[in-house]
Amino acid sequence: MATADYAAYIAGLPRVLAGAAVVFRDAGGRVLLVEPNYREGWTLPGGTVESDDGETPRRGAWRETLEEIGLDVRIGRLLAVDWAHGPGRPPIVAYLYDGGVLTEDDLGAIRLQEDELLSWRLVPRGELGGHLLGSLHGRVLAALDVLADGSGTAELENGVRVDR
Repeated sequence: MATADYAAYIAGLPRVLAGAAVVFRDAGGRVLLVEPNYREGWTLPGGTVESDDGETPRRGAWRETLEEIGLDVRIGRLLAVDWAHGPGRPPIVAYLYDGGVLTEDDLGAIRLQEDELLSWRLVPRGELGGHLLGSLHGRVLAALDVLADGSGTAELENGVRVDR
């Protein structure tokens, strides 16, 4: 295939976005959520992977964590991958990584990115549904299940596990 033909082929492929976030917990198992100022609901520290710059999902999760909450932490294993799609937007492949258990010192070091985030809080598993909208709720529950049972990465479609 000629270079021009290949470039045209690539340009014609469907567009898929990639996002990466981190699941942080405290010693009591509560999940760290952040409240964005640009949309309803709460979310995890994370965001869009800047793949045009060659960023990987893991690197994107680390960068977004540093930018959004000011923590420079080692990102742990991949917990869940979700193919999320809906009307009016391209699909997104969402990666969730383990951020580990935050100490009191870690929690005291959180510095919010004020131009994007309003606040943060620790939320017990049973209350996550009141904070997380759409497929994110199922994605986080699946990640917590993987952490609890020590299984491999959860595969989801729109927040519903398909690997069981």
